[in-house]
Amino acid sequence: MKKKNDVITIPVSVWESAETKEDLEDWLLAHNPEFIRRMREAHQEIKEGKTVSLDEL
Repeated sequence: MKKKNDVITIPVSVWESAETKEDLEDWLLAHNPEFIRRMREAHQEIKEGKTVSLDEL
């Protein structure tokens, strides 16, 4: 199985201002269309009452 090598471009200003690896991860997620789509779906499910809280589980 071949692995596809993806290239990620991070602006120098983001790279230089990130204090931790988590800061870079946050920036990457905030700019990831698939993550944004899934978060919007999750928020919609919450609005529609299709979820339960951890306490209820």
